[in-house]
Amino acid sequence: MKKTAIVSGASRGIGRATAIALAAEGFDIAALAWKDGEKLEQLKADILATGRHCQVYEINIADRTSHQPFVDAVVAEFGEIHCMVNNAGVSVMQRGDLLEVSEESYDRCFDTNTRGTFFLSQAVAKHMVAQQRKDDIYRSMVFVTSSNAAAATVERGEYCMSKIALHMASRLFAMRLAPLGIGVFEVQPGLILTEMTAPSKPKYDALIANGMTLEPRWGLPEDVARVIRTMAAGLLPYTVAQEVRVDGGLLIQRF
Repeated sequence: MKKTAIVSGASRGIGRATAIALAAEGFDIAALAWKDGEKLEQLKADILATGRHCQVYEINIADRTSHQPFVDAVVAEFGEIHCMVNNAGVSVMQRGDLLEVSEESYDRCFDTNTRGTFFLSQAVAKHMVAQQRKDDIYRSMVFVTSSNAAAATVERGEYCMSKIALHMASRLFAMRLAPLGIGVFEVQPGLILTEMTAPSKPKYDALIANGMTLEPRWGLPEDVARVIRTMAAGLLPYTVAQEVRVDGGLLIQRF
């Protein structure tokens, strides 16, 4: 049976690994990212080489006017939507003193990480709800938040705030969609080695060596993607509004 998954922020890092993992699970992929056309096209080629269909879309999810045209384009291309992975996100413009956070950096985090993701999810969910339910195809929505949805980092407060808001959004969508047979999950990645985290690698290399994570290594995008694949495959039945921490034990309280 044909299945389609949307993956936002799909051109690199966790998003790319997730798109490839879902293709391996049997999903055709609608991959979107912003200002990353070359990497999107490479992802498309890689997925097509596996025998799955892939189409790419270069849109900015912070722009609400792009949401419905995007959903319409995906439906025209694939027919139906069975999985939505909300992975797109931005970090702070500059780490620093909480008392010096700029409105530009604050708005950038919330416009993409929270507002954009919320309303894109709303547009996709409306379509999923309107689809005829098929017992042999599991439907899901996954929110990729952050360990900063649980743990505060004062040097990037606006990012933390945007992710804790997204944590609540995942719970609300779970409550709304569970009665309709749509599973909604949250993944909280910890220290994942991506282009976004690369500038902080020397700092966290030392912290990991000193026990910051119980599993003494960086997480990989593929670690997160495997968890998302499990969720999208429907292998977590009777599970509603749950977050899974892919963090090597980073957030376990210790004495």
